[in-house]
Amino acid sequence: MVRIGIIDYGMGNINSIKNAVERNRGIPIVINTEQEIASVDKIILPGVGSFYEGIENLKRLYLLEPIRSIFSDSIPILGICLGMQLLGTLGEEGGVNRGLNLIEGITRRLHPRDNSERIPHIGWNEVNIIKYNPLFHNIPDGSDFYFVHSYHFIPDNSDFIIGITPYCGLFTSVVHKKNIFGVQFHPEKSGILGAIMIDNFINRI
Repeated sequence: MVRIGIIDYGMGNINSIKNAVERNRGIPIVINTEQEIASVDKIILPGVGSFYEGIENLKRLYLLEPIRSIFSDSIPILGICLGMQLLGTLGEEGGVNRGLNLIEGITRRLHPRDNSERIPHIGWNEVNIIKYNPLFHNIPDGSDFYFVHSYHFIPDNSDFIIGITPYCGLFTSVVHKKNIFGVQFHPEKSGILGAIMIDNFINRI
């Protein structure tokens, strides 16, 4: 079975991720040290909260460089919600802060187009697939997933955009660059299709 490291930096619902991994034939291992990162096959970087707090917590645990080394080591990593945003170069939440820079881009606040669009964006919304990706195996285009966020990630290179979602115009909801994956929604809270996506990450990537 695949050993899935779940990075615990105080910014996510670790138990929900652990349960989702176990249900999809993975072995969840909660990690918060550099040594533990080296012991797993794949990594999930979850996250709920602000970009500033997330980066500061990773710094405090001396995890920034170990996570950055994942790119050169070709270990698959999946960033979820805030975890996806932290994969980028910069984030504007809590001031301008440097991210992990695994996928070049910036995280900015969503801007409503009219009174019907509330911030934070909370609830179910569709994800439109821009290009094929193994994360979407057996998941139809336009499927709904569960979102909770006020900021969104804007990649510098549109080639890294895999899925988009209609809200405040359109925002990037899924990204992929080599062994680095990110989703703005919470697959662990997105029912059957979310479970399929986690299974795809564990067993198809």
